[in-house]
Amino acid sequence: MRNAALTLGVIGGVIAMIVGVFSYGYTEAIQRYGEIEGLAYQVGNVELIRTAAVLAPLLAIAGGAMAKARALWGGVAMLLACGLMYAAYGFNVGTMFPIAFTGLGGLLALAAGKPDEPKAHF
Repeated sequence: MRNAALTLGVIGGVIAMIVGVFSYGYTEAIQRYGEIEGLAYQVGNVELIRTAAVLAPLLAIAGGAMAKARALWGGVAMLLACGLMYAAYGFNVGTMFPIAFTGLGGLLALAAGKPDEPKAHF
């Protein structure tokens, strides 16, 4: 379970990084060059989008990396990344895989109560 959580967290974090680069770039381009009538408008909460663009991939990748040694911390970090992505971007075609991967990875890490190693988090 810990290996699956690690893999899902890292893959979800990499996909979230791609989504984050595009979303941060979109908000920056609209702020710099202005809105295009009927095509491109600024988002409602620019700070939330930019914060999620940086923190969500960081939490997902770090949580996935921690899943083998510290499953509880890694699982919480991945679930925070999942919630942050959902709050900032919503669930759509671009975010369904990073949200699903990090959410499932977080749940698997939390479910790994009896690890192969002697350290358990509960």
